[in-house]
Amino acid sequence: MTAPAAGPVLEVRDLEVAFDTRHGRLRAIDGVSFAIHPGEILGVVGESGAGKSLTGAAVIGLLEPPGRIVGGEIRLAGRRIDDLPPAQMRALRGREIGAIFQDPLTSLNPLLRIGDQIVETIRTHLPMSDREARAKALELLVAVGIPAAETRIDHYPHQFSGGMRQRVVIALALCAGPKLIIADEPTTALDVSIQAQITGLLKRLCREHRTAVMLVTHDMGVIAETADRVAVMYAGRVVEIGPVDEVIHRPRHPYSVGLMASIPSVRHRAASLRQIDGSMPRLDSMPTGCAFHPRCPRCLPRCTSERPALEPAGIARAACFVAAEAPAHA
Repeated sequence: MTAPAAGPVLEVRDLEVAFDTRHGRLRAIDGVSFAIHPGEILGVVGESGAGKSLTGAAVIGLLEPPGRIVGGEIRLAGRRIDDLPPAQMRALRGREIGAIFQDPLTSLNPLLRIGDQIVETIRTHLPMSDREARAKALELLVAVGIPAAETRIDHYPHQFSGGMRQRVVIALALCAGPKLIIADEPTTALDVSIQAQITGLLKRLCREHRTAVMLVTHDMGVIAETADRVAVMYAGRVVEIGPVDEVIHRPRHPYSVGLMASIPSVRHRAASLRQIDGSMPRLDSMPTGCAFHPRCPRCLPRCTSERPALEPAGIARAACFVAAEAPAHA
């Protein structure tokens, strides 16, 4: 997808997140930069511990202490938001930034009817009466595909299936017309057929409302079906970013190559799945140079001492000294 002429909804510039411990400062996010435009879905992918969810939490202002932003900046529609007081950030959440989490039950109050929860959220952020807010809540439930919404609006969360609860959470995220949605593993707890319905719904609503979406997931299938661009994260850094088709089919960074090679193929039978040898480094024992070099099959001597910057590699960008060459293949 070609980025629209409008400026980005979200700009993250050189973001750094650290945890201060008695043994010193541990840097969990180290110089992450990206932008998302109106109506665009940016997929953020990587192994557990890569920093995907932490980046999303930093954007939405939900970092758990002792984690905090120690460098860089976050801008929403041109306005800097990472330095806002807590009260202002709370007002921003829901109104301008929506959130969809992995377990919908963490976002829904089990003691309240779903209609009451949506109405309360709408009235918190928009100047509407109870009647107007209820009408909008019903409209949203219809939009996200809740059958018999006129009846279901008065049901409790436990009366919905997992997929239907996630649809309710999407309605909650959209109810104040936010510019940006952070979707953190929104389909992980759902079966494959429901995953496809939820990703299709997310794409449609994103296009209709011109909402920017940061989709955090470890599932490359979801990324391939949903995202316009993808950012691959490793050890707190973006190691490759570009159009989803380019990164999936012509990855440049050796880590991206390994991720793509580990995806099972329906076209070719294999005795076993490919894997990337080794494991993600711990925060307190981060390698010098490129953090991926201990696991990298294309490691050069300079990789052990110099840290590569994100540079053009084909039509994507990759943080790798050999990525500018022809696409690598595992």
